[in-house]
Amino acid sequence: MDQKVEETELISVYGARVHNLKNIDVDIPRNSLVVITGLSGSGKSSLAFDTIFAEGQRRYIETFSAYARNFLGGMERPDVDKITGLSPVISIEQKTTNRNPRSTVGTTTEIYDFLRLLYARAGDAYSYLTGEKMVKYTEDQILELILTRYLGKKIYILAPVVRNRKGHYKELFEQIRKKGYLNVRIDGEIREILPGMRVDRYKNHSIEILVDKMAVSNKFADQLKNSVRVAMKQGEGLIMIQDVESGEVRHYSSQLMCPSSGLSYGEPAPHNFSFNSPFGACPKCKGLGVVNQIDMDKIVPKPDQSIHAGGIAPLGKYKNSLFFWQIEAICEKYGVTIKTPIKNIPAEALDEIMFGTDEKLEIKNETLGGSTYSVTFEGVAKYINMQQESEASATAQKWANQFIKTTTCLDCKGQRLNIEALHYKINEKNIAELSVMDIQELYDWIQTMDEHISEKQRFIAEEIKKEILSRLTFLLDVGLSYLSLNRASASLSGGESQRIRLATQIGSQLVNVLYILDEPSIGLHQRDNVRLIKSLKKLRDSGNSVVVVEHDKDMMLEADYIIDMGPFAGRRGGEVVFAGTPAEMLKADTMTSDYLNERKMIEIPKKRKKGNGHSIELKGATGNNLKSVDIKIPLGTLTCVTGVSGSGKSSLLNGTLLPILSQHFFRSLADPLPYKSFKGMEFVDKVISVDQSPIGRTPRSNPATYTGIFSDIRNLFVSLPEAKIRGYKPGRFSFNIKGGRCETCGGNGYKTIEMNFLPDVFVPCEDCHGKRYNRETLEVRFKGKSIADVLNMTINAAVEFFENTPSILHKIKVLQDVGLGYIKLGQPSTTLSGGESQRVKLATELARTDTGNTIYILDEPTTGLHFEDIRVLLTVLNQLVDRGNTVIVIEHNLDIIKCADYIIDMGPEGGSGGGMLIMQGTPEELVRKNIGITSKFLKLELKI
Repeated sequence: MDQKVEETELISVYGARVHNLKNIDVDIPRNSLVVITGLSGSGKSSLAFDTIFAEGQRRYIETFSAYARNFLGGMERPDVDKITGLSPVISIEQKTTNRNPRSTVGTTTEIYDFLRLLYARAGDAYSYLTGEKMVKYTEDQILELILTRYLGKKIYILAPVVRNRKGHYKELFEQIRKKGYLNVRIDGEIREILPGMRVDRYKNHSIEILVDKMAVSNKFADQLKNSVRVAMKQGEGLIMIQDVESGEVRHYSSQLMCPSSGLSYGEPAPHNFSFNSPFGACPKCKGLGVVNQIDMDKIVPKPDQSIHAGGIAPLGKYKNSLFFWQIEAICEKYGVTIKTPIKNIPAEALDEIMFGTDEKLEIKNETLGGSTYSVTFEGVAKYINMQQESEASATAQKWANQFIKTTTCLDCKGQRLNIEALHYKINEKNIAELSVMDIQELYDWIQTMDEHISEKQRFIAEEIKKEILSRLTFLLDVGLSYLSLNRASASLSGGESQRIRLATQIGSQLVNVLYILDEPSIGLHQRDNVRLIKSLKKLRDSGNSVVVVEHDKDMMLEADYIIDMGPFAGRRGGEVVFAGTPAEMLKADTMTSDYLNERKMIEIPKKRKKGNGHSIELKGATGNNLKSVDIKIPLGTLTCVTGVSGSGKSSLLNGTLLPILSQHFFRSLADPLPYKSFKGMEFVDKVISVDQSPIGRTPRSNPATYTGIFSDIRNLFVSLPEAKIRGYKPGRFSFNIKGGRCETCGGNGYKTIEMNFLPDVFVPCEDCHGKRYNRETLEVRFKGKSIADVLNMTINAAVEFFENTPSILHKIKVLQDVGLGYIKLGQPSTTLSGGESQRVKLATELARTDTGNTIYILDEPTTGLHFEDIRVLLTVLNQLVDRGNTVIVIEHNLDIIKCADYIIDMGPEGGSGGGMLIMQGTPEELVRKNIGITSKFLKLELKI
């Protein structure tokens, strides 16, 4: 560290011992871009998030009153001696922003909120009946319009009081008569009001009071003015003028109104354009844009079968029950039987069977003692929908979901808003049409908006436009030009959601803040890395400190300062092996610097695998932004799908190919995105997707339970002499089952102490001291270790411990082979990163016996991996391929791309500018053809 750097310019950490950190001291320069790097499990996140961020949060919460802290929950003090120079801390991690289906990119970034304000204040309303522009007038304007339009003509001045509603309106007519009016217009006909007058209560009626009948002339302007005022008061701002001679009616209003049809809108407010508000949401889909409906193809999968033979899947084969007797009665009514093939049953009969009938059915059956019963049939669909209700059991809901499909709402066509909100326009676009534009397209549209709107609208929109453009600029700066505002937050990758939050933070323009980011380059093509680094520097130049946990080479070399953790992972990590500038790093002797200055490299394979001669072919993929893509993947290869962010890689692989294979092999319920044809299914016998979702949602889930090792370990303990003497069964060694676990803490290992007005405190259980089991269970030992000791072992230690137990060793060794030797067997799943969870899943699949005809699909498996870890991962993936399997990977990492046997490059851009196949072939072929963005970066790696 430079001697000249003053203490006030440093964040100093003394004696950090969180997780595997070995009592480390480290200085981090303030107002700088600092990268913390190192092997997976070397202690990067422990230092950045579990020490520095945790202490920053704890200090912030400590400033609150004891009463407020009780509601917020407390934060445990990290195991560190002292941290000085700490600013307020904001953490931007890889968690997906929101799983709520109502959360979108637009709502998260607040851009949609500004658009709502723009449309409420500067939008033009159009009639959804006639398409005419809605108008509203002052009383004087209405008077002027009538004088101009009807001068010299006889008119009726009418005040609308009922608009297309049912009722007899006896009381209304009496009230109108008492006010002194003699005539009303009922459904277009002028009638005198008579005592006791009423209309047909079961029909819809429109009723207007005839306020005045007159010939329009300037001479009677005062009378006209008075009649218009009275009519508008009676009609609550609405007035109708009928030309007596032609019968033509015009509508005038002080509210927004269609002049031809009389349709009126209320005064627009921002909530009228929100799909999360009942004022703006489509009433059919409640603002979700999609609805669940019965899928007839799944209910009747084989129309050639009869109902008796089980042609209606939810019912199965014929049973002697009331449900089938009712169906028999319906069939009989239409001249068929339940043994008639379903395709030959009349559509009306099938409709009644599915959706029920109000008509009483006469049921006569010998089982009922020959008696006849009259019942109403509610239908198969109604029964399935009932099982979807929240009161139904989880099993019933899962059963019902088999026969339901999610489709675009027909009322709003997926636009989420009600018909009125969709008919407010600016430059011929409604708010939903702006939401489907990608960020770049929307930015250009907002930029040129002034050319197409009135001066008044320009004046109103000026400030709103500035706010929208600044937020869109930040999204463009972090490489998210391909997203659209209506993109659901739940569909974003960890890297995308992190960059959205980063853009939001840049927009907030805070200063003197410490930002800690967790691999923001995830999911980003090399081309967009430059823009991301620029954004981080912008955040730094605003007067903030930026700490990034990162493995990306470009990010390290552009940083002001690097901290390298190591030397290895787990127990053999947790030390600062280097701290200094990138230039100094290149001269250092660490594993990271070896890769940075190319003393160590991931070698390019000498020979690309050609595959086993077979292939799978997908043709005409058109889902999302895909533009009729045809691909051919040789089986028995490591295939990489590449392209800039948003180019259609996930749509092609996770949205189309994976569901096609899953439906075929596992009868998956997820439908693939649209495609024309698929060939080659006969050469594959299984598909396995290895994603980064958590391996469990609770701390009770861990690598041992997920991989199945724990069952083998429990069986081993059951087979020990001590356990046999005591008659222990496998459940005895489970911390989830009563019997062997510590009942004081319920197998958690800790107890929650309620502190009333202070935060709850978690303390190790006084009985088991965090071991989760009772004394009797812990007395059973294998090689001197109890079941609790085994769960507390790292994978590396467990490999040595179980070296003579082949059934357990095989599964644990695979975890070690994928680079997870540093994690513990019983480590809670909630503490594993996305990359670690993915590798646990990969190891679980590797440990299984494969047939050599399996397709493995991985989505960015290099997430969270150091150069050395990527080398280990490539070895594992190639082992799978060597056994005859096919591995397909979505990846941006050039080390994986350059080692692939086959590449499918998508592009050329993201969003609407992508979705096309640039090229498919070997890495060398891609570079030689020199098309697409990926080829330029790959050329530097292959050096050809």
